[in-house]
Amino acid sequence: SYALIKATDREWMKNHIAKFVKVGQKYNAGVILETPTWRANPDWINKIDFSGEDVISINRKAVDLINDIRNEYQSEKVPIVINGVVGPRGDGYNPTVVMSADEAQVYHTPQIDALSKTNADMITAVTLNYPEEAIGIARAAKEVHMPVAISFTLETDGKLPTGQTLKEAIELVDNATQNLPIYYMINCAHTTHFDYILNPEEPWVRRIHGIKGNASKKSHAELNESTVLDDGDSVDFGQCNQILSHKLKNLNILGGCCGTDTRHVEETCKACTKT
Repeated sequence: SYALIKATDREWMKNHIAKFVKVGQKYNAGVILETPTWRANPDWINKIDFSGEDVISINRKAVDLINDIRNEYQSEKVPIVINGVVGPRGDGYNPTVVMSADEAQVYHTPQIDALSKTNADMITAVTLNYPEEAIGIARAAKEVHMPVAISFTLETDGKLPTGQTLKEAIELVDNATQNLPIYYMINCAHTTHFDYILNPEEPWVRRIHGIKGNASKKSHAELNESTVLDDGDSVDFGQCNQILSHKLKNLNILGGCCGTDTRHVEETCKACTKT
């Protein structure tokens, strides 16, 4: 994403993201646009020869790009929220780098602070795979007065890569932060991997407002070994989201993660707007 926010490729990315906004316009659906900053934290930018000082400029330019899209496309019927995205310090599938909550707060503060000084409306931490990092991120967002959402990734058994249940993770974060996250999400897993664990009557499930599922039903290990993109079945993807939207009373954010594109988002809109 760092190369794409340079001037030479900025227009390509703007046009690509605008395609999703146009789906929202077609169905009069509000849109949450995420900044391309999932890996814009110190460890990851160092891997491609940027320095820690570049965290500020990279995150600022990413928000500027999304803000340009909002200015062009936002309307009364299609409000657009700018979501400053924070990713895990380590691998999104495998918690190889595990921090304490205090360490996570210190580590993620530079990026979150940079995003707080832009037109971003909120922070969302995505593909988190253990609760301590989520706690640290939530606390860092509080320090700069930014609303924060937390999104966990799940394996095919509906559990975090650590083996913890989603219930345990959400309750740990809420208890440690006095319910700081404005809501929780699930991303980077197919809905069939976790729909059966969600009892809409349980309080922790009511904290879940968003799903960004994978197109593929494969496990993370299988996806890592794949040599071709598995884009699944976009119609089935939309129908699965529609079923979840009826099951979960507070679910009002639906999108796509790995393998998805505008087809999957449109099929979701189509399925969820049927009367």
